Amino acid sequence: MESHELLHIANFTTLFVCMVLKFPQIFLLMRAKSTKGVSLNSLLLELIGYLVFVAYQIYYDYPPPTYLEYPILIAQDAMLLLLILHYNGDLRQSFGYAFVFIVGWKLITVQKWIIDLAMSLCTFISAGSKFAQLQCLWRAKDSNQVSALSWSLAIYTTLTRIYTTLMTTGDTQVLVRFVVMGLLNIWVLATVLHYRRKDGNNSSSSTKKED
Repeated sequence: MESHELLHIANFTTLFVCMVLKFPQIFLLMRAKSTKGVSLNSLLLELIGYLVFVAYQIYYDYPPPTYLEYPILIAQDAMLLLLILHYNGDLRQSFGYAFVFIVGWKLITVQKWIIDLAMSLCTFISAGSKFAQLQCLWRAKDSNQVSALSWSLAIYTTLTRIYTTLMTTGDTQVLVRFVVMGLLNIWVLATVLHYRRKDGNNSSSSTKKED
């Protein structure tokens, strides 16, 4: 298979996966009607990271196929944010968050040095979102409301984006971001599965005692 064909497949599958990436998490929250184990701070930092990344790509006129999934992810994260705020009883705060995000988008594209600085910080912001989710899981010791499927899909998209970045722009900042995000996504998934397995073992032990 030629490299340009593989690149096309990587771009297409990444876009397709991202179209449904957050749906398992959205459906899980709607079914549970609880946000236990799901970090609001993690979601907000992730949204900031996505917005900065898209603004950077658009500012430098990068090929749309290399970032087309991010507007889709932003929309899905916005849905998640509304659900979390709703179940936490803080839905009115959504207007404040929307205002901050819109103003922030405008400000970071005013000058070249601002967007470059924002992109330099983007990796730390996105990494912070993963650590916030990890801390939330560690505190709750419960991952039943966190979708392992969504995190598995996120790992796939970071791997494909490492490949597409190497084959297209070769941007070091973007490449480093994807590598770091991929490793942290694996860590979060491993933590989710750890608590899921632990809950399963506890349930089995309880059943045996009852028998």
